[in-house]
Amino acid sequence: MVGSGIAAERLSPDDVGLQLLENAAATAAGLVALILAFGPVSGAHFNPVVSLVDAVLGGLDGRDVPVYIGAQITGGITGAIVANVMFELDPVTWSDYTRSAGGLWLGEVVATIGLLVVIFGVVRSGRSAAAPFAVGAYIGGAYFFTSSTSFANPAVTIARAFTDTFSGIAPSSVAAFVAFQLLGGALALALVRALYPDIAEVAADVIVPAAGASSASPT
Repeated sequence: MVGSGIAAERLSPDDVGLQLLENAAATAAGLVALILAFGPVSGAHFNPVVSLVDAVLGGLDGRDVPVYIGAQITGGITGAIVANVMFELDPVTWSDYTRSAGGLWLGEVVATIGLLVVIFGVVRSGRSAAAPFAVGAYIGGAYFFTSSTSFANPAVTIARAFTDTFSGIAPSSVAAFVAFQLLGGALALALVRALYPDIAEVAADVIVPAAGASSASPT
């Protein structure tokens, strides 16, 4: 996400729309690949909100949640730093891109709800193999149909404060974004439970079944 944003700025100067398209396409494709690669290891939990909701539904052991979230945040920050260095920037360049407005916060609520409904809906339908592609497609589209360009992930939000580039967010804007993402997660939890009353039966398969996990078939 950070690296493709930097590349987009350099490849398409003065064309923000094209920059966003390039950033969205690269992020969506990369996300599909990462979910496919790391799904057998951790279920491809890259997002603290996904992990929290999955734990509430019984799919993830609550004792593992702090470890998952710590790894998600650490991985995100490390990725941002590596991207900065890869493009010959200082390792940490705090973003000055203030993202603070009601419309942006609502965008994060919408983006997070949509992401979780896609994830749990695909898993509930018994099509976990399609989850990487569904998630990648949703995030790529949400770049354009949400006002905030769909951060929808507290770990990613924190990490993007470490780069003063196209995808950055000012540190002062992070807390509000995370708060509204968590609100979106809570609303999504209620919606998922209403839509799929038996979702707990397949919650262990989110986002994709990890190696050794038992996959239940919904009835």
